[in-house]
Amino acid sequence: MTGELTGRVAIVTGSGRNIGRAIALSLAEGGASVLVNARGNRDEVEAVVREIEGRGGKALAHVGDIADANAVQVMVDLAAKQFGRIDILVNNAALRREKPFAEMTYADWREVMNVILDGTFHCVKACLPHLKKSGAGTIVNIGGLSAHTGASDRAHVVTAKAGIIGFTRALAHDLAPDGITVNCVVPGIIGTPRPRNTPEPAHHLIHRTITGERGKPEDVAAAVRFLCSPAARYINGQAIHANGGAYLGG
Repeated sequence: MTGELTGRVAIVTGSGRNIGRAIALSLAEGGASVLVNARGNRDEVEAVVREIEGRGGKALAHVGDIADANAVQVMVDLAAKQFGRIDILVNNAALRREKPFAEMTYADWREVMNVILDGTFHCVKACLPHLKKSGAGTIVNIGGLSAHTGASDRAHVVTAKAGIIGFTRALAHDLAPDGITVNCVVPGIIGTPRPRNTPEPAHHLIHRTITGERGKPEDVAAAVRFLCSPAARYINGQAIHANGGAYLGG
């Protein structure tokens, strides 16, 4: 599939590390120019940009909080000015906090909603004029396994990620007349490095893959890249699970 995204421009939020980084690298491998975004870690973002450029691709670094509509507009304007267009938006940025609901404050709740739901809203709104001009605009939202199974101590994250599924389906209807596809990739049980002293997510301990192996960020990135490709234009409004069979519910 190398080269199937040549001439396209992508924005990938939360792409300084882990799944987001893998998505940015994969889209660049397909030929897309990529804006790499993170909320605060410029070193990580610039490292991904250097990696893409080192492989012969084009990339641009942006540090900004997608919960801030003004920062999102700056990001989108930067990508459009640098690359001349925007064809692909991957909404990957998220917070995955854990806290028992009885101890959860409204501030805890809003912190997660501001990034996962409001941030996705801001990014779609800002990118929409460019995606309409694309002729083959693509939005891929990144969901979460716990939105389908439920999980303890994650009421805010589960609710927000479930909202992403609803938002995906609604947008697929609203944006189809503009030639824009909107899908969701749902990772699950993916092996990613975690900050020191950060425990394994509790819901990972109760789910198992069919093979017994955890996935890699590249497994999720491959699904995203396919949905961004010309071969996937007939797929719309779907939630594609990339989790080794950890979730087999209907």
